[in-house]
Amino acid sequence: MKRLLQKIYHCSKVYGFTAAGAVAIVGIVIYERSRNNPVFSSWTTNHDPSVKWDYNWDKREPESVIKPPKETATDDEKLQYKEKLKKVPTATRHIILIRHGQYYDRESLDINRKLTDLGREQAQLTGARLVDMNYPWSKLICSTMTRAQETADIIHKQLPDLPREECDLLREGAPIPPEPPSGNWRPEKQQFYKDGARIEAAFRKYFHRADPEQTNDSYEIVVCHANVIRYFVCRALQFPPEGWLRISLNHASITWLYIRPNGRVGLRTLGEAGFMPVNKVSVL
Repeated sequence: MKRLLQKIYHCSKVYGFTAAGAVAIVGIVIYERSRNNPVFSSWTTNHDPSVKWDYNWDKREPESVIKPPKETATDDEKLQYKEKLKKVPTATRHIILIRHGQYYDRESLDINRKLTDLGREQAQLTGARLVDMNYPWSKLICSTMTRAQETADIIHKQLPDLPREECDLLREGAPIPPEPPSGNWRPEKQQFYKDGARIEAAFRKYFHRADPEQTNDSYEIVVCHANVIRYFVCRALQFPPEGWLRISLNHASITWLYIRPNGRVGLRTLGEAGFMPVNKVSVL
């Protein structure tokens, strides 16, 4: 920081901006925090965040997955344990969450809740967008509900070589009572108990850092539902999960989360649908 201030002072003499300008430059120094060496900008000196990032949110820190040696362990066993702790992930996992296309939502049975003509067009546009992105897609995962399967079918036709699998855990549901409560959507308590446990299980299944054995970044496409995606976003970013209903997602939109090897998580896009013509965009 001292060296930075010296450079700013030198520039102020050369280019003639004021001390206030120099302070402004210091003020925009990026705030960055690491576990062992916190760095602050001038505006946040001596400031601690209200909530700190939990790096072991997925319980995959080496100390959590490698069994420590016993007290009676030999020196070789203790050395082997230390060597295992050094084996950490190096790849980033990218999870591309796709909401299904528009569907006939007034039908009571899932088998009849199929995509509308607009919904099929939306899925086609999303598939084309994924092709244009030209990433080395790893696999396609989808919910077992009809509207998600039909959306995945249309996408998969444009990415035919992509391995595909289905998962009941990704079905739509009520993940957790929202805060603030919804005035027109009030599931019974037992629905939250049933769906919440399942959707949380889906989060734990698909959201975690890469295994140490994974050498290349991975790009997984997951086709599912708005409630599930919104809950995943809140959980992954360590935001209060009760806030999921404050987020709105367009049909067949793209939400992109990534998980770094050290456990950091970022959101690249949320409900992206800008690749669709305006008259093809819908929410309900």
